[in-house]
Amino acid sequence: MEILDFKLIDEHSGGHRAVACFDLKLTDEVRLYGLRLLRMRDGRLLTFAPQSGYRRVATFAAPLAARITRLAADQLEAMTADDNQRAA
Repeated sequence: MEILDFKLIDEHSGGHRAVACFDLKLTDEVRLYGLRLLRMRDGRLLTFAPQSGYRRVATFAAPLAARITRLAADQLEAMTADDNQRAA
C-alpha cells in the first residue's frame, strides 16, 4: 500500500475539516482516487472515500481504515514538518 499523490487542502466538511486529498495504491490491482483525510471535531484523523452524490463509493473495514489513515497521517506530518519548524 502506498500513497500515489497527496495534496494539502483546508476545507470545511460537515463540521469537520478536510486537511488532505490523496490517491492510494491499495494493491497492485487496486487504486483509489480522491480519498480525503479529515480532522474530526475531537481531533482524530479519519479517511473517507469520495462520494457519488450522497453515497460513498467505498468503505473500509476498521483495521484497513486505520492503516490507510496512519499512512496518510504520516504523509501529512512529513509535509507540514517544515512549516512547523519554520514557525518555531
